[in-house]
This record gives sequence, C-alpha cells and structure tokens, in this order.
Amino acid sequence: MTDDLTPSRRRLIAGTAATLFMPAIARAQQPPPGGAGGGSAVIDVNRARTEPIPLAVPALTGSGGDAARIGQEMANVITNNLAHSGLFRPIDPAAFINTPTGDTPNFQNWKVIGAQALVTGRVESQGGDKVRVEFRLWDVLPGQQIQGTAYTTTVSNWRRIAHIISDVIYERLLGEKGYFDTRIVYIAGSGPRDRRVKRLAIMDQDGANNRFLTDGSFMALTPRFHPTRDEIAFMSYLNNKPRVYLFNLGSGRQELLGNFDGITLSPRFAPDGSSIIMAQTTSAGGSVILSVGLGGGGARRLTDSGSIDVSPCYSPDGTQIVFNSDRGGDQQLYVMSASGGGVRRISFGQGRYATPVWSPRGDLIAFTRFGGGSFAIGVMRPDGSGERILSESYYCEGPTFAPNGRVIMFWRETAARDSRGNGFSARLHSIDITGFNERAVGTPTDASDPAWSPLGA
Repeated sequence: MTDDLTPSRRRLIAGTAATLFMPAIARAQQPPPGGAGGGSAVIDVNRARTEPIPLAVPALTGSGGDAARIGQEMANVITNNLAHSGLFRPIDPAAFINTPTGDTPNFQNWKVIGAQALVTGRVESQGGDKVRVEFRLWDVLPGQQIQGTAYTTTVSNWRRIAHIISDVIYERLLGEKGYFDTRIVYIAGSGPRDRRVKRLAIMDQDGANNRFLTDGSFMALTPRFHPTRDEIAFMSYLNNKPRVYLFNLGSGRQELLGNFDGITLSPRFAPDGSSIIMAQTTSAGGSVILSVGLGGGGARRLTDSGSIDVSPCYSPDGTQIVFNSDRGGDQQLYVMSASGGGVRRISFGQGRYATPVWSPRGDLIAFTRFGGGSFAIGVMRPDGSGERILSESYYCEGPTFAPNGRVIMFWRETAARDSRGNGFSARLHSIDITGFNERAVGTPTDASDPAWSPLGA
C-alpha cells in the first residue's frame, strides 16, 4: 500500500509501506480466554507496568552502502524508544545466541533467553539515496509472525522509520497507539537567570534532531502545535509587545494573530485546527478567553467575568473548554461549553491550580497545582473527581499529553544556590499517567514549556 503521509514530515517516506504476510494478526488482536498471557501477542498495559514485556531487537541486517550501519542504528532507536516507555524490557544483545538469518527465526534460541517478542529486519540499498527497510515482529512462544511491513525511504530518513516501527510494535503488543513518531516543541533557555534568552526550539520526542526556530532576539513562550498543519502558535515578545503569533515550520514565517488591544497569551488550537482559543488582557486588569480565526478575524469573547481567565484548552471533541480563573477568589480550574456557557468549577483540592490540558482520550485533565511551598503535576477527571498527583517538587509546571494520552511531559526547575542563579536548571521530564516511569528528557540547553505534537506531525 502507498504511504501518503502529510506534507513535509510525512512525505519523506517517498516510496511504499508494503504490508508483509501476517498469519498471526487475527489471533493477536484478540486476548485469549481468561485474559492476557498464555501466548497472546497482546498484553494488558497495566500488566506491562509491573511485568515489562521482554523482547529482543537484534540489529537489522544490511546489504549495500551504509545499510549495515543504518540497521544497527535503527535497532538502537527502536530499543531505546520501547525501553523508555517503561512497558518493555529489551534483552541485552550480549545474551543473544545468534543473529537471525532467513525469513523465519529459530524460536528456541529466543525462548531460552526469555524473549517473548522478537524484532527482525533488513535494510537494503536501492541506489542513490533510497533504502528499503523491512521489519517483522514475532510472538516467540507460539512461533508466529504478528506484523511485517516494508518501507522505502531516503537514507537520511532512517531514524523516522525507526520511530514508525516502534509505534507499530507498541500498538501490536499493547493494543493502543504508540507515540514515538512525534516531536516536541519547547522553549530553550540559556544565559544568566536574570537575563534569560528564551528561544523557540523543536526536537524529536527522543531528543534527536534538535533545532532552534528563533534566534533569541525576542522572548518566546507557550508554543502549541496545530493538529494537522506544520504550524505552531506561541506567545512572542517581538518588538516588546507580548502577543500570540503563528510560526510556519516549513517556511519559518512568523505572523501576528490579530491586532488586539492588550496582551494576548496562552494560545491553543481548536481540535479541527480552524481557530485558536487564547486569553486577552483587559483595561480593567483582568483577562478574558477569546476564540479567534487563524487569520485573526472572527474573534468571539467567551468569558467576561472581570477576573483573570487564562490557559484555555478544548476537549478533544471540541464541545468543552477547561481554563483557570481567579473568579472564585483563588486560582482554580473551570470547565465551560465551547460557546462560553455553563461555567462550573472542577478543582477543589488543597492549593491553587493552573495550566490545564485535556487528554487526547478525553478522560483526564492534567494540571499544575501549587501550595504549601511546592508544585505538583496531577490529573483529574473532567468533572473534577479522581484527582491524583503524579510528581511533586520545588517547581514543576506545564503538562502536555502524548497523542495517545499515555504519557505526560512537563518541565521542572531547581532552586538556585545564590543570588546570581548558580545551580539553577530547567529540564523536561516525562511520566506515565499512572505516576510511574518518570525520567528526564535530554536537551542541549535548559528547557521549559513543552508541547507534544500529534502523531506523525
């Protein structure tokens, strides 16, 4: 089948993504009687949290040009992706009895080292800058193939193919979408703490391919991805006027979103990508929530409470909006309809709440909570019930969901040791929505304000 991925990122897969023979696919899609296990290819995610899936990822064999090197590096990326999820336990290659050869592996060699799943594949040079990457996923215990796919792409695009393969493995073994073929846009911070340079930056979800989008001549904050276009909305201090701008990732063009009075801030795209919801400061000293078309026209005021209403975010179906407001005398979370009616408070824990974001699944709202001398990242249901704190520290803020709703990324600051800011750092962290597997995400500079892209964007 032809892979018709969307422009720029997706068109890099220039040839085909052909499905290979998959005799076990129907069986793998259904759990066995009595639940997961018993040789089934699909394992419940909750079980994988306590018993990560042991799998083997040998180097993909290669023929011609740089194929062997690419095959090894692809195996490394796949291994790291799956290991970092916390749901898989890659087996050390030193334990491998042999390297798979031919179309069907010797399953006994993988059973004896405890592998439940096995990834095999090959990379073949197609001449010029093209390569063909073939991979197969095997269920070791019954000795059956679960998935097989071949991709034709450019040599420079091998890393992205490794992320796509990781997503396929994740979905086939866990029964839910992966999140590895994604990017993170964030704010890169550098320089003394009292004179920070804050640039817009972007990277793959694993920290590779990092690049700066702005030069630091103006401050940038709170970037957010468009749901389908290669475009970002963010707050820019260009010309010392804090306003919301749109940034085109393909052309690098930066465009002001409407010429509004006051400051515009905390933008997010509507789920259909046709408009942006954001906050606008008022002359009375508060702020209101606005919905604005991408051309800057058609502005609609959704709140008018005389309070400070900020950080709006749509529900995935576009029917509701969560935001934080001090309208009750303290900073709390509220939900209203997309038209602005039916406002109701949903946060009632100890402390103040900010930066709410709706899960792509629609089942949770993540937030920042602060009080009692510390900050925390947590989640609650859209009606405010079931509040859970996932991570707590001196300072942490700004959760963003992976596109499958399984993982949250946020940023954490450390306290400075002195008035000059020595010892201060700001780093990105990720954590599973159940509160396990927190880990730091490497960036070349300090980092804050992360936003996760849609899958494949």
